Amino acid sequence: MKALIALLLAGTAVAPAAAQDLGAPQGAEAPVEVIDSSADEDVVIRITDEAAWSDIGIAIPAFATDRERATPANEAGTGALGREIARVITANLRNNGLFKPVGPDSLPQPAFSAMRAPAYGAWAGQGAEMLVQGYVTARDDGRLTVGCYLYDVELQQQLVKEGWVVAAADWRRAAHKCSDLIFARLTGESPFFDSRIAYIAETGPKDRRVKRLAVMDSDGANHRFLTLGSATALTPRYSPDYSKILYLSYVDGNPRIYVYDIGSGKQTLVTENRNPTIAPRWSPDGKSILFSMAVAGNTDIYRIAATGGTATKLTDTPGIDVGGSYSPDGTRIVFESDRSGSQQCYIMDADGTNQKRISFFGGRCATPEWSPRGDQIAFTRIAGDFNVAVMNTGGGGMRVLTKGWQDEAPTWAPNGRIIQFFRTEKNTGRSGIWQVDLTGQNERRLPTPVDASDPAWGPIRP
Repeated sequence: MKALIALLLAGTAVAPAAAQDLGAPQGAEAPVEVIDSSADEDVVIRITDEAAWSDIGIAIPAFATDRERATPANEAGTGALGREIARVITANLRNNGLFKPVGPDSLPQPAFSAMRAPAYGAWAGQGAEMLVQGYVTARDDGRLTVGCYLYDVELQQQLVKEGWVVAAADWRRAAHKCSDLIFARLTGESPFFDSRIAYIAETGPKDRRVKRLAVMDSDGANHRFLTLGSATALTPRYSPDYSKILYLSYVDGNPRIYVYDIGSGKQTLVTENRNPTIAPRWSPDGKSILFSMAVAGNTDIYRIAATGGTATKLTDTPGIDVGGSYSPDGTRIVFESDRSGSQQCYIMDADGTNQKRISFFGGRCATPEWSPRGDQIAFTRIAGDFNVAVMNTGGGGMRVLTKGWQDEAPTWAPNGRIIQFFRTEKNTGRSGIWQVDLTGQNERRLPTPVDASDPAWGPIRP
């Protein structure tokens, strides 16, 4: 946030449009074909206390295969790939803070014939209450078929099953979809594992930082750089339908808002201004974009069509009004402003009316983002250190979730249960992407090949 305000205060020079700073296109993703889906509706898992979830013993042995075949995904064969799939599922369920699963490396591997007929007695002896079994087979067309089954060991009953046909390169997506299936069945909540994160990859010395647009899976795998780094990229955001990424680019110091099409690798210029411009954000329907622009020393929030055109000014109070995150229903916007003398969070109607301050808990309030559930707002609380916090939409119930030196720019998981942010290390200036659940008790760092900032969690992938 401090860097964004510095850009505003410094101003920018207008320069001729430069060539697009794009690398090789990511390309349209191969579809994931669902081949089987069913659930036993008579078996209902009811858990009212989140602490009870962590007590459920979930065994996840290696996925079986009908016969060993090398695939583009794993030359060692489908058996080795089945073990990797189980490892990904185990990591997913462990890292969300709700479960304590046991993975394939410490469990016996069931035979392919046991996928639909598990040895319940043996698994009960392992202390498992729930059992995840699955298989992976190689098809003649080069794709993979992956099946996933969830069993209740005590009831000796199948809870849910589903299968997918995926391109060999997308085997991790099958693992994420199996994780989503298990999570949704056991919690009754929306899943989030088969999603991606856009972020800014940072390299170079502090005074000549190169900032590139990048993407990765929700667990930090499959990194991909989308821009080359000749222009500074900032504040990416996925479109509500996952098909595009909105971001700010400074080419020769000239701010431009672009929409990058994930499938084609092409980008469209939304607006190019003679004034400092920051923090573009999508509307929930993907038809409009919010951004902040400084004119004659005053910074206000504007709305513009996603296809470009004339911008509409939504705020006009003296000071710096920045950000703008829509409520899920699109009727309200939360933003930050220093109109009271310090950074605080405000809410207004989508047309800019009824602006009111909601943060009155001491310290400063910055970079607010509305939860996908609509019931909470995540923000950066500045009270000495920078920390990630949440509050209800009226400003009450404030809870600080992190205790780092400089934790900022929270972004929600698609189901509103986990928050990602970036953390800057004291004395070194190194930054990385972290996540924390709503209890504040489960933090983890996501692996990135270089320093990372400005994460933006995308929706569930189609």
